[in-house]
Amino acid sequence: MLSTGALRAHLLAARLAGPVATSREVSLRSYRLFAARDPRVLLGLHPERGWDERDLLRLMADKCGVSDDPAHVSGPDVIDPERTLAGLDAFAERLSNVAARRAPVLFGTGHPHRLLGFYAALADALSAAGCAVLTPAQGRCIDITTRFGVRTYNLDYVRGVALVREPGVWVRGGEPGAHTHSPLPVRVALEAAVAAHGWLPELVVGDHGWVCGAGQLGIEAIGLADTDDPALFVGEAEGQVSVAVPLDDAVRSAYYRPLTRYVLNRACLSQ
Repeated sequence: MLSTGALRAHLLAARLAGPVATSREVSLRSYRLFAARDPRVLLGLHPERGWDERDLLRLMADKCGVSDDPAHVSGPDVIDPERTLAGLDAFAERLSNVAARRAPVLFGTGHPHRLLGFYAALADALSAAGCAVLTPAQGRCIDITTRFGVRTYNLDYVRGVALVREPGVWVRGGEPGAHTHSPLPVRVALEAAVAAHGWLPELVVGDHGWVCGAGQLGIEAIGLADTDDPALFVGEAEGQVSVAVPLDDAVRSAYYRPLTRYVLNRACLSQ
């Protein structure tokens, strides 16, 4: 079993926490856009209260450990590893609860290049525990607004984890999927789950729009978020998101494997 101390050391060595690759400039830009209710950073969330930039900076300092000094405007952002560890513990507790009930669960990621393996291992473990890992609307076309205009993607599943692909660009062993912040894929998946089964997942696990989109609809949602993803932490503060784990969400995929082991052990789901 990976100890808390060993995982803390790994978080810092892999730059999942501590000084991270996400820059202060990028984070502050996201807070400005969120305060302006820009849908690109709301990720499907409809905040109940008005959040200005100063409010968001205080929230992110509390949730992630970033500096709350508005005069600090450049350099790498910082995530407190203790907050990451606490988030992973809460994340594992939710997985343990859903496994005990053998409840249906939906996994989805907007970061398939980095996080697919992390979620897939959790999906495998919950499936082995008797949970139905849902895969609704596979192959469905979804029109998503991007910085290049509206593009059509296909909803797909890999080892029980939803992602979107650009039609015609994927070959086996190649492109794992597209990066997206959109909440549209989870909305399509949830609508299809109701149509096919007559019920919804009790838990959605993922990131970006998968978490905020599900949480906004009243479904329990947990996920991972970087310092430039304030929507998940606002959702957690307002009660739409159950757990938002602060960490860098774009390091090498192999660096998330110790987190997988830690979460599965804490959730009593290790094989």
